[in-house]
Amino acid sequence: QVQFVESGGGLVQFGGSLRLSCAASIRFFRALNLGWYRQAPGKQRELVAGITSDSTTLYADSVRGRFTISRDNAKNTLYLQMNSLKSEDTAVYYCNLRPPGPGYWGQGTQVTVPS
Repeated sequence: QVQFVESGGGLVQFGGSLRLSCAASIRFFRALNLGWYRQAPGKQRELVAGITSDSTTLYADSVRGRFTISRDNAKNTLYLQMNSLKSEDTAVYYCNLRPPGPGYWGQGTQVTVPS
């Protein structure tokens, strides 16, 4: 059974930082391409950052230079370090495979940056 559990969200002021974590219950974690996604109110879910099995990373233009994705294969955990947060970063953040497995979405973690 595949499960992703996100944590680390919260309320943070403009310019602040948060570190999100995603604990994954999935076989062969180290061999998988993974991603962080977010969904803001009234908008479609979008890819924020991705990381391959060999730790090559990619970022959406809107977060490049501010967010850093990383992984710890020994802990089956994915991370997203978010710096210089803006109000437009307010969303529910999810982790999943990349491309995402439709049935693998977790509850997500809410990040709120007041405007």
